[in-house]
Amino acid sequence: MSQQEDQYYIRKVLNGDDKAYSFLVERYKHMVFTLAFKIVKNREDAEEVAQDTFVKAYHSLDTFKGASKFSTWLYKIAYFGALDVLKKEKRRLITTTIENDHDINLSEIMGVLDQFEIENRTMIIKESLNELSAEDATLVTLHYFEELSLKEISEVTDFSANTIKVRLFRVRKKLAEILEKKLTPETIKSYGRK
Repeated sequence: MSQQEDQYYIRKVLNGDDKAYSFLVERYKHMVFTLAFKIVKNREDAEEVAQDTFVKAYHSLDTFKGASKFSTWLYKIAYFGALDVLKKEKRRLITTTIENDHDINLSEIMGVLDQFEIENRTMIIKESLNELSAEDATLVTLHYFEELSLKEISEVTDFSANTIKVRLFRVRKKLAEILEKKLTPETIKSYGRK
């Protein structure tokens, strides 16, 4: 669904066709849930955040001016809704520092991953993403899976684009370390090391 299609359904809803909103919900429900889950780490809370996100968006739809994509606006509501859940439950986003500062050849690791079947690769990546902090997993999901630009992620998270760029660099390095631990040294050596 393109931005024009989103606008089409938004106009229909604003003109009184409440059923048109279900198209927007259907389009974005998976990503909103995934984003919430990466932060709250609990299925029930994530479902509640997703539901609240769509209710809030529906009631605020007339305030959406189209300056950004509808998805960006919606993800921002979900992001802050998930953070509110953490605040209410007095939980915090878990962030970690990078302990090892040695250089990792990410291309070697990615080359190894290319040799795995798609199913195995997907499983390894999902497991590795689960080892990241909620905030880092959210940035990776928005940038690499939803393909949002740094500017769009900035609009969602209220971090500056430069902060996001630095965080993504660190997350890639951290993810490479996680992947390196998951892959056997023999496998890594047999691909690309000369």
